[in-house]
Amino acid sequence: MNDRTVIDSATANDSLTAIAAEPVVMLRNTTFHYHPGGDALANVNLNINPGEVVVLSGQSGCGKTTVTRLLNGLIPNFYSGELTGEQRVCGLSAETTGGEPPVGSPVMTGLPAQLTGGEAETAATPPAAPPIEAYVPLVGSVFQNPKTQYFNADTTSELAFPCENMGCPSERIRARVAEVSRRFGIEHLLDRSVFRLSGGEKQRLAVAAATMLNPRLMVLDEPTSNLDARAMCDLHDMIAELKHDGVTVVIAEHRLAWCTDLADRFVLFDHGTIIGDYTAAEFCAKPQQWLESQGLRALDMAPYREIVRSKTVGAAMQHRIGADAPAAPSSPVIIETRGLAIGYRRRFQFGRRADRAAASTGTAAANVTAPANGADRAGAVDARIGGGSNPGKTGTFRRDIADFALYGGEIVGLMGHNGAGKSTLVRTLCGLAKPLAGRVLLHGRPARAAALTRAGFLVMQDVNYQLFADSTREELLLGAGDGDDGGSRSARKSPATLGKLADEVLAALDLLPFAERHPMSLSGGQKQRLAIGSALMCGKELIVLDEPTSGLDRLHMMQVGALLRRLADGGHAVLVVTHDEELAALWCDRIINLDAEADAALGTALDACAEADT
Repeated sequence: MNDRTVIDSATANDSLTAIAAEPVVMLRNTTFHYHPGGDALANVNLNINPGEVVVLSGQSGCGKTTVTRLLNGLIPNFYSGELTGEQRVCGLSAETTGGEPPVGSPVMTGLPAQLTGGEAETAATPPAAPPIEAYVPLVGSVFQNPKTQYFNADTTSELAFPCENMGCPSERIRARVAEVSRRFGIEHLLDRSVFRLSGGEKQRLAVAAATMLNPRLMVLDEPTSNLDARAMCDLHDMIAELKHDGVTVVIAEHRLAWCTDLADRFVLFDHGTIIGDYTAAEFCAKPQQWLESQGLRALDMAPYREIVRSKTVGAAMQHRIGADAPAAPSSPVIIETRGLAIGYRRRFQFGRRADRAAASTGTAAANVTAPANGADRAGAVDARIGGGSNPGKTGTFRRDIADFALYGGEIVGLMGHNGAGKSTLVRTLCGLAKPLAGRVLLHGRPARAAALTRAGFLVMQDVNYQLFADSTREELLLGAGDGDDGGSRSARKSPATLGKLADEVLAALDLLPFAERHPMSLSGGQKQRLAIGSALMCGKELIVLDEPTSGLDRLHMMQVGALLRRLADGGHAVLVVTHDEELAALWCDRIINLDAEADAALGTALDACAEADT
């Protein structure tokens, strides 16, 4: 072993002692104003010590995300605006004007010797405002949507990319990929397409990739917004590993129950200012009424999970059609399924039909069973590759769905683990995907895809795909009156009446001040509410919403629930795809859980997940 590959232990210990003597994060009188935009932070003072896990909480728009952007250097390097006060993160400071670099702060090229294969490198003179690359080896970031931070198409390359980007030797990169994947239990995800991962798997990969350079600070922005309970438990365990290793972790989060045992402190924001800094014990002792008054989510999910279980019908108990069916709502049936099988097929592979490609390689693709890894695939016994009622065609995913019905006037929740087929099912019900087998009935008659599309409205999980107009008001008016012939309440209204109705909907959604704003300039939560407003305006019979409360605080979650009830009271059948157990418990009349049998056995373990590392 070359002497240059070994760090002198005495020097390393001296550096660690100096680093531990000062906070990892120090914000003093920090104010930030976006250009264009408004005040995001106002006179924020915050210290975060080495090894702490700190949760930033508060209602949407309170400044949590802006703080995370300060910590990873996106402000002021990427987001323009007026920044005042003093900010120091891992020794990097905008006030540093020259001299020796801060202790333990490898600027620009600064990587630990274990990764570079030589001595740790530091810049001789740090810049007045550290460039964003100075933060790379010090701060790991995980965004709300992990897809926005991927640089490669396969998982192994994605893990290797941070080290490659910093010029590490290839042998060290391979060793580091193996070490990190083993540490977080994701070896089974290596050498897979990132496009074929479930939401939970994508988030686990993002967390693992963010740790590849051994950062001192990890920053996570709404990491559980699109995760099911099982995936949240996996993320919990990854954060527990980081905490055990002494990594400082900052989490901006609305869903608080999963991390109560991990957090050392909870910092509460409101309108860009800190209104409370609590120890975990102090925060967890707050009564539910206080949490609700602050717009915060529940700290204990057990009562909500019990309500969800009481409302749930699963694969063996789904709403049956016929004389022996359980008591049903008095409203008419709008949608029914009979012998439905959903999924999709890969028809071409490297220019050839997938089934021919499989045959030429001797692969019996139609009989391959999807992997069922305990953490991510438990309960996925019905999700299969190929097989089923199309034996001659190679499939990528298939799931048989027990018969069920959707009635006007009710809110039905559709739940299940990431990758269970929820989004594929609702796309089939809306005529956007062709069923592999069986039928979808509209008012008791088999319906073609075009008829289902005319009758249904889908609010997508990523609403950016369905915003088209030049202003928020125009977006609501764009689809008004698109309901099926004779059944549309909007179709018979005059333009003046529709305009008045659009303003009423905007006011109900807290969007009236943004009526003339371009939809793409709105925040994520505002875009979500705008898409729901379009559903209110369209007059269609079936309204389907895919994760409508992802990334929302309790106040706006309850607001969305009230809007769902308004839709149902208007005679619509409302189907909500959700992982949000609070929304499901408080607002859904009935729940179809694609994982009901597995979740019945898993429920106790999930309720106890937060206690696993205490």
